[in-house]
Amino acid sequence: MDSAQVSKLEMFFFPFVGGGHMLPMVDAARLFASHGVKSTIIAPPTAAISLHSAVQRDQQSGHHITLRTLTLPPDQTLDAADMSAPPSTDTSVLQEPLHRLLTELRPDCFVFDMFHSWSADVVDGLGIPRIVFTGNGCFSRCAENSLRRHAPHEKVDSDFEPFLLPGLPNRIELTRSQLPIFVRTGPGGGDRMRRSMQNNFGVLVNSFYELEPAYADYFKKEITNRAWLIGPVSLCNRNVEDKVERGKDQISIDAQNCLDWLDSKNPNSVLYVSFGSLARIPPTQLVEIAYGLEASGHPFIWVIGKVSGDDDGEAENWVPKGFQQRISESKKGLIIRGWAPQLLILEHAATGGFVTHCGWNSTLEAVTAGVPVVTWPLSAEQFYNEKLLTDVLKIGVRVGSVEWVSWKTERKETVGREKVAKAVEQLMGGGEQTAVMSRRARELAEKAKKAVEEGGSSYADAEALIDELKSHRERDTLIKSVVPVDDESLLCEPAGTVDGESSL
Repeated sequence: MDSAQVSKLEMFFFPFVGGGHMLPMVDAARLFASHGVKSTIIAPPTAAISLHSAVQRDQQSGHHITLRTLTLPPDQTLDAADMSAPPSTDTSVLQEPLHRLLTELRPDCFVFDMFHSWSADVVDGLGIPRIVFTGNGCFSRCAENSLRRHAPHEKVDSDFEPFLLPGLPNRIELTRSQLPIFVRTGPGGGDRMRRSMQNNFGVLVNSFYELEPAYADYFKKEITNRAWLIGPVSLCNRNVEDKVERGKDQISIDAQNCLDWLDSKNPNSVLYVSFGSLARIPPTQLVEIAYGLEASGHPFIWVIGKVSGDDDGEAENWVPKGFQQRISESKKGLIIRGWAPQLLILEHAATGGFVTHCGWNSTLEAVTAGVPVVTWPLSAEQFYNEKLLTDVLKIGVRVGSVEWVSWKTERKETVGREKVAKAVEQLMGGGEQTAVMSRRARELAEKAKKAVEEGGSSYADAEALIDELKSHRERDTLIKSVVPVDDESLLCEPAGTVDGESSL
């Protein structure tokens, strides 16, 4: 093997099951491969198939990236390992095959998703630097930190009384009803995850400095000084094939048919509506969305995922009488059930707005496409992301959602059709407010693209991490050559600690 190959840094990426966390970490692995790193994606058998094409295309482009499939122990299965797998999915059955793989190959770095909380124990005994990937941005982590330090939610009299988050660069108000249950119930929530995130080499963040500069600084100063912002990682999907296949478990619509429909619409006239792969929307809420979209008068693409109370995802009885026929005849609406080519839709010239649940992937994808949003947070850290979009970046309009509910819990809140139509009109109706939001969104999109190019902030952070890992490897090699050590874990002193929890 030549010296250039020997010196090439090798990074392993261990994404969590479920599209909200798997897709951005796979993109991160591809991004580092484009920087000359030997990237290896570690996946369970059920996920490997959907990743193969993108990896193969990168290999054909000359990038050193591989996909390794973990073999499950005999008579063991991994439940709910598709793109809609929830954060409660237990992946610890992968512990032994992961240990065998890392013991055999000994990469220079192991990047793991925070929901694989058990994997820290596997890595620590092998002396491999580990980096945590949380799947969200800096703003939400700063909000969590403020809540944990100051507990302002414990000083209000009701779930709907606003309180201020102390210490943040902007004035940010929330209500207790918008907080995750584990935050409301006290400091013990998320302890297991926080313990797994201690003594890391650092944190990999899917964001870019220009998006949230004050919060990136806060994050590095107040939470951890060991963080690298390398996003938006979705921008590594540069060709149509990558964008069409990204996150696709099964074909629900032909991407070309979707693009043809968009081609028939005027620029910035179409509203895209999607609540992600995990959310379960009650039939009563779907009815209100349908009437609200129709009343707004704007063309729309509506992606309908899982319906609450219908495990097969085939519920039809909620559809208002004549709705499907009316939008079909008028060509005002296109309904997609299941997967949709979200990147292609958002980037299309006809798309002028996005109704989103404020998941971090969708948030970043809207930003990179330069599309303003109607915010409709449901759970996880989505209410924090809403504040970033509406109060800090000012590219969003709130629909009025105020109830944080776990993905598997029946929702009590229903947002009425009047609120839906009003929010859509504010976003898409023209006038000064629409123009200002659209301009800000386009400016952020330009900054996002520049961030990942050579000379940009995210490009520089990726290079800085690579250089630091190479220096770490050289130091450990020197120590081993001088003082043999039986316990290799002693050679991997943690560079810092991380304390926090995250969500999809």
